[in-house]
Amino acid sequence: MRIGHGYDVHRFAENRRLIIGGENIPYNKGLLGHSDADVLAHALMDALLGAIGEGDIGKHFPDSDDRYKDADSMELLRQVSEKVRKKGFVLCNADCTVIAQKPKLAPYIEKMRCNIAKAAGCDISQINIKATTEEHLGFTGRLEGISAHAVCLIE
Repeated sequence: MRIGHGYDVHRFAENRRLIIGGENIPYNKGLLGHSDADVLAHALMDALLGAIGEGDIGKHFPDSDDRYKDADSMELLRQVSEKVRKKGFVLCNADCTVIAQKPKLAPYIEKMRCNIAKAAGCDISQINIKATTEEHLGFTGRLEGISAHAVCLIE
């Protein structure tokens, strides 16, 4: 068994869609990034890559490579999940936390779980997603951006 941990953060930006967990969330700002800036998917990919000892998403999908400009993070998660399987491992479970003062994410959690499970090639019961605020503290509390943590167990 191996454990992986991932963390990601993106700042808010005008004229961008807000995509979290593969879900387009209605909000007046999106997240800035080379890809679609799906902070949750990025944290989970880093956790999976860490668990198999393969670095992070910057190593595999560098922002200096135009092939990943506006990339769909669910497709990137599919690729990372395939790397996990090729190394002889399967995902046991992932526990993820999105830190965002706004927007409220509770109405979208189940769809995010479904999107991630599909991309990772596992059952929805293996994916847990939580959302929390930071009570107006820090950069997320000041509405400057969103962050996410993910922990996974593979065997």
